[in-house]
Amino acid sequence: MSDVTAPRGRPARTAAIVAGVILALLVVLLATRDPATERRSTSRLIGQPAPGIEGEVLLGEPFDIGATDRWVVVNFFASWCVPCKVEHPELVKFSQEHTETGDARVVSVVYSDDADDVRRFFGERGGDWTVFDSDQGRTALDWGVAKVPESYLVAPTGVVVERFVSGVTQAQLNAAIEAYTRAAAAQAGVSETSGAGS
Repeated sequence: MSDVTAPRGRPARTAAIVAGVILALLVVLLATRDPATERRSTSRLIGQPAPGIEGEVLLGEPFDIGATDRWVVVNFFASWCVPCKVEHPELVKFSQEHTETGDARVVSVVYSDDADDVRRFFGERGGDWTVFDSDQGRTALDWGVAKVPESYLVAPTGVVVERFVSGVTQAQLNAAIEAYTRAAAAQAGVSETSGAGS
């Protein structure tokens, strides 16, 4: 009888091993992919001057995006949005890091939400940057926001260089800033070299 039951155990064990290997490969695939490639998205604003941000300031100080010499992350969010809640600690870490260096800041724009809920959201989760009310969605429309969370990275020149959908991390923002800073430095070097040769 033991000879009859042994073969049945082998196919089950083999199937379990195969399933385990497939699961392990899937985990490795998900862990090694670049999440930024899924979260970055094209936009008609890329390479264009950033639109203005209107609306009542709910938290923080008034802010004019056209009068800054720092990187700006313009984050569209809502307190009821679950991915926004997941993303928020990353924005807090990014803001704290760059408050120390003074080279970047975060600005949030409310998307279809109640002002009291927004104040409660920031009170519970932190973040001391400027937050604008939704202004009946005009700013979101100007920026081409489809759903939240959605963030735009604006260079110190006032030009939109990147769009992130479905959430963004501190590391993704820092990597984008580093890449664009490096590219600008390389471009400046090429311009200086070609200018010197002419």
